[in-house]
Amino acid sequence: QVQLVESGGGLVQAGGSLRLSCAASGRTFSDYAMGWFRQAPGKEREFVAAISRRGDSTYYAESLKGRFTISRDNAKNTVYLQMNSLTPEDTAVYFCAATYSTDARARRRGDEYDYWGQGTQVTVSS
Repeated sequence: QVQLVESGGGLVQAGGSLRLSCAASGRTFSDYAMGWFRQAPGKEREFVAAISRRGDSTYYAESLKGRFTISRDNAKNTVYLQMNSLTPEDTAVYFCAATYSTDARARRRGDEYDYWGQGTQVTVSS
């Protein structure tokens, strides 16, 4: 089992930045590919970003590329999502997810991940 705990969400004004963190425990963190997803009220969950287990490959939703950056620190068992130039459309609950991985391919679908955190709320005011 892998336990994931997100933090760093909150209320921010449009144009601002936030950095989300996801702390993992329970297994060898560097064996797991990680992803971030988000779900806005009344909308489907959507892919945000993913990172390979070694951190050498990253993938983004096309619409978010350039504003969001995913990274990981395997020594700290933590994956991050740096979010810049936030807009009210970024308001959502953000989830991190993990899956055991032996390759660096992109994983953009929720069903490709086995473990999920509880989520952290991000609210961007106009």
